[in-house]
Order: sequence, then structure tokens, then C-alpha cells
Amino acid sequence: MAAPIEFYFDFSSPFGYLASEKIDAIAAKYGREATWRPFLLGAVFKITGGVPPMHVPIKGDYYRRDFPRSARYHGVAYRQPEVFPINSVSPSRAFYWLDSKDPARAKDLARALLRAYFTDNVDISAAENLIAVAAKAGVDADELRAGLNDATVKDRTKIEVEKAIAKGAFGSPYIIVDGEPFWGSDRLEQVDKWLASDGW
Repeated sequence: MAAPIEFYFDFSSPFGYLASEKIDAIAAKYGREATWRPFLLGAVFKITGGVPPMHVPIKGDYYRRDFPRSARYHGVAYRQPEVFPINSVSPSRAFYWLDSKDPARAKDLARALLRAYFTDNVDISAAENLIAVAAKAGVDADELRAGLNDATVKDRTKIEVEKAIAKGAFGSPYIIVDGEPFWGSDRLEQVDKWLASDGW
């Protein structure tokens, strides 16, 4: 079987959210799996000197238009969260806690969290909000609450962020197909064509 598509994203990234709604279908079209790996743009910005685009004069105004426009282009529901951006450590830990037990359910949890944040205006950086969303998705609330504070989960999350950076992930989404990196939800069509043509 062909190698999985590597899908790196930050839970606070609108473009990561848009890609999350498309990446598995693109992978399945070519008989592939997509391996989801949340990471922390805050850690990346410490290396690159980057800042969230909404905090940049003029550029932030553009993105306020571009986020919903891009969502409409991709046919994905979107509502700009009131609290934005957020610290995505807790949702990332929740993902890796569940991923260690059941990767398929971890993807489902990630989708539920992303949709709660980007369509229902739920601040998923707050642990109790996150746990409530997870509970609706069938995750045991008490187990998850303990998992968020588990040292092993914290270590795994840190390691996964370091691995993402080592792979070159500097933005969200960052998609790798057989070693070829693509940055941004606007590269999804290129990802599709790359898979169809085995590169160019």
C-alpha cells in the first residue's frame, strides 16, 4: 500500500480546518490514508519570527475577508470565532491522548473540535468546553480530563510538535505526499493533481 499522506495542522488555523474537511476524501480517491498530526504554530513562530496574520496591520483585514470566502469556495461551513486565535495545546493533547488508543476516533474528535470552533464559536482552548464537545462525540469526559493532564500525553504532544517542525511544517495546513510538501488549503488541488499524476 502507498505511504500515508501526512497532514499537519493547528486547531487554531482556519485554513487547517478547511483542509481537514477535504484531506481524507482526497487521500481515499487514490487509495491512501491521511495521517493527522496537530502541531502548534506558536512553537513554529518562535523559530520563524512569524505572528498570527490577524495581528498584522492591513494583512489582518485581508484575512477577515479571505477566511469566509475560502470556506465558501470549498463548500465548507464557517463562522469566524470571537476568540481568535486560540492556544491549541489542550485540543492537541486531547487528540494525542485518544490517538494512542484509537487513531480513527482521534480523527473524529479532531473534526468535532474544529467544527465546534469554526462553526459554533466554541472556545476549544478552554478545557471544559473541549471536554463538553468531546463528550458529545462519545468520548468519556472523566478519562479525557485526566488525559489532558497526563505527563505521557504532554510529552507525546511536545514530541509530535518537534517532529512536525523537523519535517518542515511552518504553517497550517502542511501536507506531505511521498516527501513532497504543500503548504496551505489553496494547495489542495495541487495535492490532488500530484497524486493523480505521480508528481510532475
